[in-house]
Amino acid sequence: MDLVKLGTQIILSRLGGSANTDEGGIAAALSSLLGGGSSSGGSGIDLGGLVTNMIQQGGGLENIVSSWLGDGDNEPVSGSLIKDILGGDKVAEFANQVGVDEDTAADTLAEAVPQIVDKGSTGGSLLDAVGGVDGAINLAKKFFS
Repeated sequence: MDLVKLGTQIILSRLGGSANTDEGGIAAALSSLLGGGSSSGGSGIDLGGLVTNMIQQGGGLENIVSSWLGDGDNEPVSGSLIKDILGGDKVAEFANQVGVDEDTAADTLAEAVPQIVDKGSTGGSLLDAVGGVDGAINLAKKFFS
């Protein structure tokens, strides 16, 4: 599944005509924001890094990310929480790249990120995202420690 494409479509539908960039620009900004490095498995998004970061931050984020990874409903997050999760400076940079204000970007990402994690973690693909079986075991240990 192309998570960048999914996220781009969600963002485009949410922003409508308010974005000052095209689909390719939004995709590039999203990939940059969500760490599409070598550990992204070709998806353009480092899903494992995002999930691990949320778990390490604590403060109830473990329960939120668990809802995104599970098959049930995704627990919502606010734009301000997305800024905390991803970093306010990164959200501001994303906003600048897509041509919207920071709050609009954060609110849009608050809708897109849970769906990206949810879709990226179905069918066992989370194993790839968190570094295989060893990564999943380490992730599970953090839930129970």
